[in-house]
Amino acid sequence: MTEIQMTEIQKMLFELQDTKYRDFHSRLMPTIDRDRIIGVRMPVLRKLVKKLVGTSLADDFIEQLPHRYYEENNLHGLLLENCKDYESALKQVDSFLPYVDIWATCDMMNPKVFGKHKEELIQQIRIWMQSFRCYTVRYGIGMLMRYYLDEDFQKVYLESVSLIQTEEYYVKMMIAWYFATALAKQYSATVVYLETNKLDCWTHNKAIQKAVESYRISDDKKQYLRTLKRYDKKLS
Repeated sequence: MTEIQMTEIQKMLFELQDTKYRDFHSRLMPTIDRDRIIGVRMPVLRKLVKKLVGTSLADDFIEQLPHRYYEENNLHGLLLENCKDYESALKQVDSFLPYVDIWATCDMMNPKVFGKHKEELIQQIRIWMQSFRCYTVRYGIGMLMRYYLDEDFQKVYLESVSLIQTEEYYVKMMIAWYFATALAKQYSATVVYLETNKLDCWTHNKAIQKAVESYRISDDKKQYLRTLKRYDKKLS
């Protein structure tokens, strides 16, 4: 049997391995092969990122796709957060997204420079949300939720998300999360989508569930949202 030679980055990650954490964490991610999980806790991984940022080793690693291990993907996403040039960050995220294969990696990746280029970013978000790739769509919705529910909010963004047609669990979950967060931040514009049944039954009810669990929504609004719960006739 041929022994697989480890890269320098992989050696660093295995030196930080916590096998008990690996065993625990692997049970939370049934879609990822256990052999692809090293077992590195996130605070430890972030310390490694600080050590690697700006080095040629990190630059080379970013170009070496696909990665073998889950933690390599997370390391990749965290390294991209430190990219200071918008165009470069956008290019690198776009190159990496096709290889993202789990929600945890998808949701952590947020280059800080994106927040300074919202006018340009929204165009790319629209492209991501039209992708055929599950986690690219999820990422686009996540960026819309992160940056465009406050002073840059527009009602058309709610419509864009509501029109996404999918059976992908992790996309539907993000749509529900988006609408629950929108209810907390833009209640009047958002509640209409529940009152008029713009979402599929599962996503509709999941959005209500998440909103009711939120501390950012008042009790009277939560009480009203509970009355909007739908019941799938196919299951009755």
